[in-house]
Amino acid sequence: MPAELPISQHLSIKQARRLALAAQGFNSRQPPATITARHVTRLIERLGVLQIDSVNALVRSHYLPLYSRLGNYPQKLLDQAAWSQGRHRKLFEYWGHEASLLPVELYPLMRWRMQRASQGEGIYQHMAKFGREEQSTIARVLQAVREQGALGAGTLNTRQERAGPWWDWSAEKLALEWLFAAGEVTVAGRRGFERLYDLPERVLPEAIINHPELAETDAQRDLLLHAVHALGVGTEKDIRDYFRQDPLPARQGLAELVEAGAIQRVQVKGWKQPAYALPDFSVPRKITASALLSPFDSLIWERARTERLFDFHYRLEIYTPAHKRVYGYYVLPFLYDERIAARIDLRAERAAGRLAVHAVHEEEPGLDEEGMHALAVNLRRLADWLGLPEVLINCPRASAARLRVAFVDVGLRRV
Repeated sequence: MPAELPISQHLSIKQARRLALAAQGFNSRQPPATITARHVTRLIERLGVLQIDSVNALVRSHYLPLYSRLGNYPQKLLDQAAWSQGRHRKLFEYWGHEASLLPVELYPLMRWRMQRASQGEGIYQHMAKFGREEQSTIARVLQAVREQGALGAGTLNTRQERAGPWWDWSAEKLALEWLFAAGEVTVAGRRGFERLYDLPERVLPEAIINHPELAETDAQRDLLLHAVHALGVGTEKDIRDYFRQDPLPARQGLAELVEAGAIQRVQVKGWKQPAYALPDFSVPRKITASALLSPFDSLIWERARTERLFDFHYRLEIYTPAHKRVYGYYVLPFLYDERIAARIDLRAERAAGRLAVHAVHEEEPGLDEEGMHALAVNLRRLADWLGLPEVLINCPRASAARLRVAFVDVGLRRV
């Protein structure tokens, strides 16, 4: 970053935290009694991206960030926004921050990434190799999609032998993923969790398909600005990580945005690197939201920023052997009183009709009585949203004993 660009303002950690929480859709206002499609699309436009992940220990990860902010919303509203056809389609799937759902308005800003992928850049090496060596298979699969419409990889699979471990995809699945990365096909819908691919012009709104091509530098700069809006405040690395952009164009794009007055440089106390924020930001006096957060929530997915903002070291332990886990398999941070105050290992035990709380870990200095009551209410509401009648607190820790008392205090149902 050019040294001559000045620092416009200095922020305390508390101010930076409030700015980030407000930008991410956490505020002191109660969600509306009835959540509509408009509320859902407005929030997704604000966040810019919802990360998709296959783990279903609780609920698919892309549903949780909306719940954390809106409360008990119908999941079908997100399904309709993501996978309906024509003018009702508000989102598309692509590589935003990992596999993601993004507002359709961002589709033109991703075409440079699609063009790079078609040239074997910015994608997994095994897919790039497949793209170089298997053009005949790719052409065959694309023609099948043209002729037959939305197809899943299983429909086209010609492999006879049984599939092996992760990434042991059939040639047809690899071809579809290559075409998806290159923008030749998009996701029309899902069958269970299986993607169904079709041509973009048959899925996305006409105005989006016919949008004029953007120069890569312009598109990347616009993505950076979207990231600053969504983050509230962040370093260069924080901002470029939001849409997984490369360092050199990000530095140049941020410099251009500062020069244009679209963003400003700020210094957050204790941060080694300068940060960026909008020029007209306003720091809330207090944030009173409490919420259970998905491990893939955009508030916390950049773990280094999470540690700087909340003094909270967080690592997902799904792929850690059970005997080596510190906190649990699927652990949700609990946001309370402007800090991440606890982490809860949760599982939706659907056959038994219950939300299982396998571990409760408080962060220093712990949860006061009001905070433990808030956690109990959040767990009960989460269970209700998931359609689970009971909450089972299956943890021997002292924190869990306090949580049981909190359920009684506020008159909530549990096992």
